[in-house]
Amino acid sequence: MGIAHELEEIGRELLPAQLEHPTVRGIADGTLDERVFRSWLEQDYLYLLDYVRVFSRLAWQAPAAHLGDLVDLAHSTFHEELSLHRSLAAEFGADLDNAVKGAPCTAYTSFLLAAAADYSDGLAALYPCMWGYSEIGRVLAENPPADPRYKRWVDSYADPAFAALARRCATMLDEAAPDPARARTLFTEAMHHELAFWSVP
Repeated sequence: MGIAHELEEIGRELLPAQLEHPTVRGIADGTLDERVFRSWLEQDYLYLLDYVRVFSRLAWQAPAAHLGDLVDLAHSTFHEELSLHRSLAAEFGADLDNAVKGAPCTAYTSFLLAAAADYSDGLAALYPCMWGYSEIGRVLAENPPADPRYKRWVDSYADPAFAALARRCATMLDEAAPDPARARTLFTEAMHHELAFWSVP
């Protein structure tokens, strides 16, 4: 059993706080105030730009066997996930080009970019985002929102292809064999950032 499974067990204890957050619950039942989602969308767009940089920084350090995985993750984030955000931005009137990072976004991206200075640290720090959104998507897809815009958001993270990307991260993390205590600390801190991120400015 690898470290990724151990971290997921920690994550399962922390994930309910995200699922019960008003922003997530509002997406789940389709009642979230559009202004809140618009603000969250702008913040997540800025976050994902840095997430691509995290994958790119890790790719520079990766063993040859996983260089392609990290390039694929950066490509998927930039061309598919950010494309979803641009599409939703048009529907919600979000201003992605002029958005400014709020405190939760700044704190989280700074944490991730710093962690990515070390290959195994960076993988442990980013895993809560990949694994967590796959889990949130899976749970919300069991009873999807009626609003087609929120449903499209849910469907994108419930997609088996996104779960497959998360599993690729798990494999890389296991093979990197990080110090377990260090990995648990980074994973837990990132899970707290994930929760804080739902409270948009």
